[in-house]
Amino acid sequence: MPGSKEIRGKIKSVQNTRKITKAMEMVAASKMRRAQERMRAGRPYVRKVLAICSHLSHASPEYVHPFMVKREVKRVGLIAVTTDKGLCGGLNTNILRYVVQSMKQWTASGIEIDISAFGNKGISFFNRNGGRLISSLAQFGDSPSHEVIIDNVRLQLDNYVTGKIDVLYLASNEFVNTMKQEPVLRQLLPLPDDQFDNMDPNHDWDYLYEPDAEQVLSDLINRYVESLIYQAVSENMACEQSARMVAMKAASDNAKQLIDELQLSYNKARQAAITKELSEIVGGAAAV
Repeated sequence: MPGSKEIRGKIKSVQNTRKITKAMEMVAASKMRRAQERMRAGRPYVRKVLAICSHLSHASPEYVHPFMVKREVKRVGLIAVTTDKGLCGGLNTNILRYVVQSMKQWTASGIEIDISAFGNKGISFFNRNGGRLISSLAQFGDSPSHEVIIDNVRLQLDNYVTGKIDVLYLASNEFVNTMKQEPVLRQLLPLPDDQFDNMDPNHDWDYLYEPDAEQVLSDLINRYVESLIYQAVSENMACEQSARMVAMKAASDNAKQLIDELQLSYNKARQAAITKELSEIVGGAAAV
């Protein structure tokens, strides 16, 4: 059994670690609330833009936006959203495992892959494993601007329009609740045929717009796709802070349990030492 001094040192070390994890838990909880507010604020905007696009697409069925053109898939574009920092449980591992499975399937079919990565974790992962990165963005802060996010993936969007890639996917974590985050890989481009068909057909709507429906629809579809990307980044940031808060709480609880076990071991060692001293005193007195 370790001595009392050694056990005291371990207790002190774990106590210091628990202070750090507790502080990180509180910081993550504070950031989580702001991230969730930003994430929820963006959802109605995306739905409303989709509704307007749906209405205008029905008003001009002959117009086909470049983002809706389908081609035979020979090259895939992939936008992978991860975090800059770790200590957030299996958040990054889950989404990257999901991405790797899809990449293996594409590679087996002879399809090449161009990757745009958000976050240091994703960038370092693809650099280590030989992914072809065409753009990347790290250290974008707790509240990145729309322009910074879209500038990083502008090359992917332009490549789709010019035909350099045939399909574009978006991989990120989707926020379900504080305890649950789901990895999602969705097709971003071409927009699915039923993307604009899910709106209520009986809904009354009437718009006044200029210069014409095609120009307005073109701008709105561009804005809709950009909003989907920005919303995915916002949701992933909310997932990050939630996962980090849960992970740090678990670490703090485990540290407390370990401290209790070490304290019990310390008390036993101290009691054994006292008992030994008493036995020596009694033995010495009997010898005299």
